[in-house]
Amino acid sequence: MTSPIHAPPLAAPDYATRFGEFVGIGPNGNLWVDGCDVAALAEAYGTPLYVISENQLRHNYRAFRDAFAAEYPDVEILFANKSNNGLAIRHIMNQEGAGGDCFGAQEMYMALLAGTDPATLVLNGSNKQDEELEMALANGLCINIDAEDELDRIADIAARLGVVANLGIRLKLDLEPLRDRMGVSMHGPGSLKQQSDSTKWGMTREQTVDIVRRALAMPAMRLKETHFHLSRMSNEPADFAVMAREMIVWSANLRDETGWTPPTIDIGGGWTFGKWYGTGPNRQIDGPDAPTPADYARAVCSAIREEAEARGLPLPKLRLEPGRALSGPAGVAVGRVGAVKRGAKTWVNLDLSTNHLSWASVLDWYYHAVRVRNAADGDCETVDLVGPLCNSDERGAHREMPALARSDLVAFLDAGGYTESSAAADTAQLLPATVLLSGGRHALITEREQMKDVAGRFRVPAHLLAASFARPEAA
Repeated sequence: MTSPIHAPPLAAPDYATRFGEFVGIGPNGNLWVDGCDVAALAEAYGTPLYVISENQLRHNYRAFRDAFAAEYPDVEILFANKSNNGLAIRHIMNQEGAGGDCFGAQEMYMALLAGTDPATLVLNGSNKQDEELEMALANGLCINIDAEDELDRIADIAARLGVVANLGIRLKLDLEPLRDRMGVSMHGPGSLKQQSDSTKWGMTREQTVDIVRRALAMPAMRLKETHFHLSRMSNEPADFAVMAREMIVWSANLRDETGWTPPTIDIGGGWTFGKWYGTGPNRQIDGPDAPTPADYARAVCSAIREEAEARGLPLPKLRLEPGRALSGPAGVAVGRVGAVKRGAKTWVNLDLSTNHLSWASVLDWYYHAVRVRNAADGDCETVDLVGPLCNSDERGAHREMPALARSDLVAFLDAGGYTESSAAADTAQLLPATVLLSGGRHALITEREQMKDVAGRFRVPAHLLAASFARPEAA
């Protein structure tokens, strides 16, 4: 486990109603996050607005760190940067001692720019470009191979740079015990095995053996780990335990076929979290009975220990890559009410759209909505919370909400993961600002997009300019 650089003690506020350790209804009846009144933040920074609790993020990281450390001797937590790739977020993770899962040159660059120890970073991706591989090799990252020609390309670049390559291999696990286990259809229809088999990720058993044999024969290749990512298809610890157990089975097969035993296994992400009000895909699948980090740790670590002992293998170092489970509960997305239309149903229009909470439409993701001012007061009515885009733009259908009128504020909870990092630009809407909160302090960490940022990307060829602005010839 990487030692934290600067990890302050955490003291959760005393909220009357809690939506998280640092999110709840504050002393004036408004929604508060990490010691700050969200209504005051919206007035100060404008809407739509992303709000991130520094202390909630630290708390979530420590919950996973401590749960796995209690069950296993050598564990490293790699924050999935894709879930929230803000520079300030990466600094917080560095201070807590987290490594990082990087997908592409941009995430890798941002992590390095924030000063993350390269030895704690892995580069993933099924179609890595030469510039990505060169950046990873020059900085000493572990590269998880996920294409048949990748090893030779890495070897060529490493030879040109005069460096040793740190390598992992992303596996295409068989997952036969999950053939009849049904989960969330995030990667198409079918069982967990069928969904996993149908994705582009990973190398087959035969391909993995071939890569290991070839890498062992190369002078500048250092094999470090195997990797797998079950993804957010299930919230059952037993399913993750099946995955972890099979990674040990593959380790034994690699030992027998090649003489190499992976010293580290990286079991990826997909870890969930539960809330008493519900969250997650397909309408609140992650409710109050969802597993905790401790539940995952017990199931996964026991499976690894048992299988390693049965196969006569030493316990490998364990890496895992939680992203949304860390960043998700740390964030809130705030929008302002505009038109309230009544007819066959009641539509409450917000300036917050599916651009800003894309998973609500793409994955039918449930984000619990709360009125910001007087959050718990008043009789509720059933409304549809919608955005301003030229499609249905459903932020939340059939929600029971206290009466809402123009200029009121609505917050969507658990919106810290895959919101800002996957925000879209439909109808050329400007991307929101992001504010970081910490014990009553607040600071801007992402500037609100300006019209110049949108228009500045476009270019008009000279012949079009000439035709558009040509003066009519005099008669």
